[in-house]
Amino acid sequence: MTKKRMATIKNRIKKIKAEIFAVGEMRPGSLTKQYRDPENKTGSYYQISYTHEMRSRTEYVRSEFVQEIKLQIKNYKYYKKLNSQLISLSIELSKLAMKLPKE
Repeated sequence: MTKKRMATIKNRIKKIKAEIFAVGEMRPGSLTKQYRDPENKTGSYYQISYTHEMRSRTEYVRSEFVQEIKLQIKNYKYYKKLNSQLISLSIELSKLAMKLPKE
C-alpha cells in the first residue's frame, strides 16, 4: 500500500510542477479602487498593495493596466495554492519513504 501511495504522490507532484511551470506572469498583492473624494465617489484611481522582501509597498496602477494586474494577482494566488499542495505532498512522500525498509 505504501509504495502504491508513493507512486500516486510522485505522479501528482509531477503534475503540479507542470502546472506551476505553466503559470503566467504573477505578482502578489491586492488591487483596490480608491477615490480622491470618497463621499461623492469622484476622482477614482487604482492602487496595488503588497509585501515583498519584508517591505510593504503601495503603487498606483493606470486604468489601462487594471485587467493585466488582476490576472497577475490571480496567477499568483493559483501559484501559492499549487506550491502549498506541492509542499504537503512532498512532506507526505518523505514520511512514507522513511517508513519503508532500506533495500
